[in-house]
Amino acid sequence: MSHTIPSTTPGTAATAGTPKKAALASFLGSAVEYYDFFIFGSAAALIFPHVFFPSADANAAIMSFATFGFAYIARPVGAIILGHFGDRIGRQRVLMFTLVLMGGATFIIGCLPDFKAIGWWAPALLVFARLCQGLSAAGEQAGASSMTLEHAPDNRRSFFTSWTLTGTQGGQILAALVFIPVVALPDEVKYGIGWRIPFWLSAVVVLVAFFIRRTLHEPPAFAEAKKNNQIAKLPVADLLRLHWADVLRVICCAFISAVSTVFGTLAIAYAKDVAHVNSTITLWLVVAANIVALGTQPVFGNLADRIGRKPVFIYGAIASAIMTPVFLLTLESGNVPLMFLVSVVYFALGYAAANAVWPSFYGEMFSTKVRFSGLAIGTQIGFLMAGFAPTIVTAMGGTKAGGWIQISIFTGVICVIAAVSAMTARESFKTPTAELGLR
Repeated sequence: MSHTIPSTTPGTAATAGTPKKAALASFLGSAVEYYDFFIFGSAAALIFPHVFFPSADANAAIMSFATFGFAYIARPVGAIILGHFGDRIGRQRVLMFTLVLMGGATFIIGCLPDFKAIGWWAPALLVFARLCQGLSAAGEQAGASSMTLEHAPDNRRSFFTSWTLTGTQGGQILAALVFIPVVALPDEVKYGIGWRIPFWLSAVVVLVAFFIRRTLHEPPAFAEAKKNNQIAKLPVADLLRLHWADVLRVICCAFISAVSTVFGTLAIAYAKDVAHVNSTITLWLVVAANIVALGTQPVFGNLADRIGRKPVFIYGAIASAIMTPVFLLTLESGNVPLMFLVSVVYFALGYAAANAVWPSFYGEMFSTKVRFSGLAIGTQIGFLMAGFAPTIVTAMGGTKAGGWIQISIFTGVICVIAAVSAMTARESFKTPTAELGLR
């Protein structure tokens, strides 16, 4: 199974090369969006308790993780708004808006005064900027996945859409690489200007992605629906009338995304506070696992085009549940090579299976006229579990001695819910794109 994006085969794509261009645009757009999103997560674990709250104690850590979760409150609202316009006026225009909004909010975070300067206005402004990030992210993956799926050949939809989530891993790699030198700085520099630099750098990468994404045209399926006057006037109303069961199914399946925040945000705090692992090492664990996932996710996407979405997704969910306690106990071992090995197995060979497949798996549950809305609303409500996972588990004592038990139970429950929900779905890998979501 090759990792190289192949030439298009007959299907729904309008022109040769368009599926590859759509996959590339989705990869880069997601990388930029989630670079911004993940640097906030790293800062919430390592920086914000010292900068935006009156004392860097356990309560500050909980409040800092809560600011991370606030984006997930905005996401369902953004999903309704952006889903409506994505299904009404087109995928590409909404994706341009989400890119600019995310970049602007991230740059502003880097300019915010700290608690010593303006008191509680500092965390209040941080929450506002985070809400803007959440609004943007609500439309990014749904729009990029819808666009790529509708450009892809019928028999390669999972492979091409897997590049949207592979871009997310690229963003996380970049975020961790940028933060590694920041955490190594002396405290007075790190908590002064040092932490701000990664947020300011987002302006550069946003410009690059903007010029790439603006050249991509609307997918043939959407263009045909618009030409035939088959665009829904109120996509959300049609969605809830025709696909309410699929929306509920996507919500429950999307709980699996909490594994990503357990791995990329909560485990960093656990390693630092309980296992006393150097923050630089934990960030490198994230980088290593995500680098390997860049290669394994397209493989899992390709596999789902051969054997179906459900078995690959369910495998990823169960593997994540099993590997979570193994990973956390490995962090306490002090054996750095073992930490790297287990982090790669956990994330790149386990969770990556579900992560690669969900854009096609969820997107194929809906018809073209409500696909953006269905993907956006279903995933963003489900992603609330991911957003507040660090806060919930920290409040349960998950970042204290013995906290691996609470983290493992929490992760195991959400993985089982996702797997059982996936079992109830229709298998769609052999269904032509034009017939997806039709009753």
